[in-house]
Amino acid sequence: MDRKSFIKKALMAGSVGAIAPTILASGKNTKAPNRATILQEGFNHIPKKEVQTMKTVLHKANSRGQANHGWLKANHSFSFANYYNPERMNFGVLRVLNDDHIAPGAGFPTHPHQNMEIITIPLSGQVEHKDSMGNSGVISPGEIQVMSAGTGIQHSEFNKNKDQDLKLLQIWVFPNQQQVTPRYDQLRIDDTSSVNGFKQILSPNANDNGVWIHQNAWFHLGEMNSEQEFTYQLKEKSNGVYIFLIEGNIDIHGQTLSARDGFGAWDSEELLIKSLAKSKVLVMEVPLHNN
Repeated sequence: MDRKSFIKKALMAGSVGAIAPTILASGKNTKAPNRATILQEGFNHIPKKEVQTMKTVLHKANSRGQANHGWLKANHSFSFANYYNPERMNFGVLRVLNDDHIAPGAGFPTHPHQNMEIITIPLSGQVEHKDSMGNSGVISPGEIQVMSAGTGIQHSEFNKNKDQDLKLLQIWVFPNQQQVTPRYDQLRIDDTSSVNGFKQILSPNANDNGVWIHQNAWFHLGEMNSEQEFTYQLKEKSNGVYIFLIEGNIDIHGQTLSARDGFGAWDSEELLIKSLAKSKVLVMEVPLHNN
């Protein structure tokens, strides 16, 4: 698929509430609900009745949607572009988690976004960014970039290097405010303070550690040596947590995760993470419903 067609398809996937063709319910195809309905329902696996014990969902790395466009090799934790799975639409307000490998010199030409919080975390290589707000620059490993698309922005992203693949995580979060003024921010993760190897890299608060977004969400990035433990305490009891293991092996309450596995949990105020090997972990706490 060429780049313009891929981008068009991806943007359509991001607007799932407006254009999703069908939603699977009780084994029957029904007319797609509007965006507000989907946000109200939250994550597909979350029960409507309150329960006292922690609930979880495991997304193994090899169960993700995969696409090879030549210039782009992508793995989608949730439905995106040509990958559509009604059981994998989102985790609460976490809409997109893409693990992208971009060929040297290749990338996404200028394209639009609206009413979405977009987070980019380079893992290796460098992202060259330009947008309609006048921002241009390079995002490198050890940095995080965020854009609040709000009323609308256009931007491009390319692999700056001509001799090295670019590997990055791109994450989309539904905002809790519509039609905000677009904004851009970029920050070195190394500049944030660490607690047991975990750094807060995103929050709802402009004056807190990391970048901020229009959503009651917190992201932490941690590097653990083998046989370490870290207890994550939720900021908001009603939130859920989605953990993406970038590299290594960990155990979460008896469930073993390998590199690129995803693990969602809700109805719990804390999560105990144990490293079985040297590991790099992304912890994303997000609302289950967009109020």
